[in-house]
Amino acid sequence: GDPVPISCEQSKGLGDLLDEVVKYFPERLDAQGSEAVKIAVVGKPNVGKSSLVNRLLGFERVIVSDVAGTTRDAIDTPFTYMDKEYVLIDTAGLRRKRSIEEETVEAYSVMRTLSAIERADVVLIVFDATEQISDQDLKIASLVHESGKPSVIVINKWDLIEKDTFTVESFTTRLDIELAFMSYYMPVFVSALTGQRTEKILKTAITAYDNSCRRIPTGLLNDVINEAIRIHEPPAGTGKRIKIMYATQPEINPPTFVFFCNNAENMHFSYKGYLENCIRKSFDFVGTPIKLQFNSRKEEK
Repeated sequence: GDPVPISCEQSKGLGDLLDEVVKYFPERLDAQGSEAVKIAVVGKPNVGKSSLVNRLLGFERVIVSDVAGTTRDAIDTPFTYMDKEYVLIDTAGLRRKRSIEEETVEAYSVMRTLSAIERADVVLIVFDATEQISDQDLKIASLVHESGKPSVIVINKWDLIEKDTFTVESFTTRLDIELAFMSYYMPVFVSALTGQRTEKILKTAITAYDNSCRRIPTGLLNDVINEAIRIHEPPAGTGKRIKIMYATQPEINPPTFVFFCNNAENMHFSYKGYLENCIRKSFDFVGTPIKLQFNSRKEEK
């Protein structure tokens, strides 16, 4: 029926009643405060994010529609997989900037998506196999990369692609070019509609997350770095020759490596890339970015 106005006293009484009722509700997994691994699903509108979430969870948890941008808010769903707790976060799609400026709701959706990326432990970046990889796809991937989050590139709607012997290889070649800034990426080719290979998504996401938690012992790390330096010393450039004294890994998520040098400010970016490649060849960091920091320190006699 029509809403009935209530007084402030009645409102307070209803609030007290609701507080009392809520005490008897079963405790719900809190996506912010729990130890569950949080998996965010991001991508531009209409790539099938909500359909993927429903397929992974096994029931209709979020609205699925052909209209782009149907999901406005980030929706958190706790679930158990292989006896471990997880939270799946479905987000609104990110549109181009000019569209965001025209619609306040879309701006809100973008903020929710960025927030979901920040609080996620691992991110599923969904691409549409039936469309060319767009600037917006790459922008979303770069946001995840810059946030330091491990991720999986999920190529959805693979059932709609006409297959030949080299289909996956040719698409992967395109990804190698477009995602050169995150060469560690892990692709999965799936169909949310048919369920094709969707069982690989969570397994791959867990692998990426586990790799982001990997910690390398200092001794073993320095063995690798010393061998890399022996093969290819830092370029002299201008000024004093650069000498790397030692390296350590103080942080994970993402794995962060700190190098102590005598002249860190002159370390060339190409040599930083060389060291990162050496680390990746020696240790399994597929699916996760890693960070290299260079600090100056006086040489010890």
